[in-house]
Amino acid sequence: MSNVRTDSDWIRRYHPSEKAAIRLVCFPHAGGSASYFRGISAALAPEVEGLAVQYPGRQDRRNEPPLRSIEELARGAAAAIAPWADRPLALFGHSMGAMVAFEISASLARDGIAPSVLFLSGRRAPSRVREENVRLRDDAGIMSELRRLGGTDDALMEDEELRQMVLPALRADYHAVETYRPRPGTVLDCPIVALVGDTDPRTTVDEARAWSEHTTGPFDLKVFQGGHFYLNAQVPAVLDVVRTRLHSLGSRVASPETAA
Repeated sequence: MSNVRTDSDWIRRYHPSEKAAIRLVCFPHAGGSASYFRGISAALAPEVEGLAVQYPGRQDRRNEPPLRSIEELARGAAAAIAPWADRPLALFGHSMGAMVAFEISASLARDGIAPSVLFLSGRRAPSRVREENVRLRDDAGIMSELRRLGGTDDALMEDEELRQMVLPALRADYHAVETYRPRPGTVLDCPIVALVGDTDPRTTVDEARAWSEHTTGPFDLKVFQGGHFYLNAQVPAVLDVVRTRLHSLGSRVASPETAA
């Protein structure tokens, strides 16, 4: 049996698997939570064990103050992930989660725990900077941005009580995203697979391709039909990419039909 810790506030282990040859650690988008990846975890189990990161300030951590920088998020998550490195790790981050995964990968590599592969979804490379100010908008302005990006439950948009519950974390996440600047010269040596929707207003295909500048290892770019939350409608196709890449690392993975 694995002797890794399972009591971290940061890690959700929805489908424990002692037979898994590799673990896929998933990082959600701004305003997102670990449960966003429950279906992906189910689809990959038991050959790949999915772990999802739960940031402070949401769901069962909603009473904790949300963190306002990618570096803070990365430090907390990296410390929680390290005990799970008794097996090879792959990382998957969507949108803000891609930035956290990239920052964590650099941190883990410095500690001798380089990820086997890094999947970076729906986010432009750090070398492609846009000046954005969603964090400075009022509540209505932030909700307007969510509508523009799509992918958010209509119940959240219509329920004032729900909106007030999630807005503090959303505002903190946008602050983290819009003020993040990686350490100059941060370049990994692990493989990177960039994934992007072809109509994403936040990330162009060329901006996603620029992730190739941030690793000396192999790079691949996968373009899907859809916008910023292309993943919601493209889970089987995305899982096929993940499954194929993990298989090349020597892991057998399950078919995607059970994903939500």
